Amino acid sequence: MAPDDGSGQDTLRCPCGSGDLFRSCCGPLLDGAPAPTAERLMRSRYTAFARGDVRHLQATWHPSTRPATIDVDDGLVWRRLAILDRVAGGPFDREGVVEFAASWQQGTERGVLRERSRFVREGRSWLYVDGDVS
Repeated sequence: MAPDDGSGQDTLRCPCGSGDLFRSCCGPLLDGAPAPTAERLMRSRYTAFARGDVRHLQATWHPSTRPATIDVDDGLVWRRLAILDRVAGGPFDREGVVEFAASWQQGTERGVLRERSRFVREGRSWLYVDGDVS
């Protein structure tokens, strides 16, 4: 076990809902490690939105669909992630689909974002292409 670096990340559960500690779940991916599957990339992107990590969002968005800027709303709190469906997206696949529901809160308002996201693997890296929101 690595020593605690004082950031508190050694004892925090990952926001993606895996049940693992942040440092052994999405932490390495947010630091630049490649995601082994489309689902792991999707979970790391959820965590990036929850933490306001625009750098990770840009780095993992396919260049053909990546927006010039990504705005994260500091008043929006991501509460929970549920994976609803997965199609392909494994370590030996070139494409994958992950459907998820992400619960959010903004002030007293609450809601759920549901998206069916498409991913492609280029080399060792999975990239988010786009998604259908419902």
